[in-house]
Amino acid sequence: MNTSTWNEQLRFQITMHWEEQVRPRLAGLTDAEYFWRPAPGCWTVHPRGEGTAAIEGGSGDFTIDFEFPEPSPPPMTTIAWRLGHVIVGVLAMRNAGHFGRAPVDYTTFDYAGTARDALHQLDTEYAAWLAGVEGLGEDGLSAPSGPAEGPWAEYPMSTLVLHIHRELIHHLAEVALLRDLYAHTQC
Repeated sequence: MNTSTWNEQLRFQITMHWEEQVRPRLAGLTDAEYFWRPAPGCWTVHPRGEGTAAIEGGSGDFTIDFEFPEPSPPPMTTIAWRLGHVIVGVLAMRNAGHFGRAPVDYTTFDYAGTARDALHQLDTEYAAWLAGVEGLGEDGLSAPSGPAEGPWAEYPMSTLVLHIHRELIHHLAEVALLRDLYAHTQC
């Protein structure tokens, strides 16, 4: 990829990370890892009605735990929860707010009940994000983020793109670490 423009550089940054680190580290994710609870009281994705958090978000057979405001300290979370957060809160809601995806939030999303389905959701939302960023071109990166970003509406889209890429790198590194912990505690 030619990285001569700002838009190309932003896409190159996340594409390189995605292809070289994220997807190889997620390959072969099992349901046992996806649902593994590394500590008591973990927030997770679970069959409807089995949650213990104040709020069970989701429109399908599986829901995600959360509370507003978040407890202090926040509960440990499973790979399923972290992937749900990335899929919905980091990507899908931004794809809806900026790139024509159907509206969605934590309460209306149909969470995956298997690792395979979650990875499919992740890949789908990531591809939509990347295509949306490409569609911004150079001028779109300078435009305000707009009402979908609330108090950050006046910040340029480039700021949002950088934020979302940081979120992807951060949270998916946490998923990789949880996979490592799972592998070393099951010996």
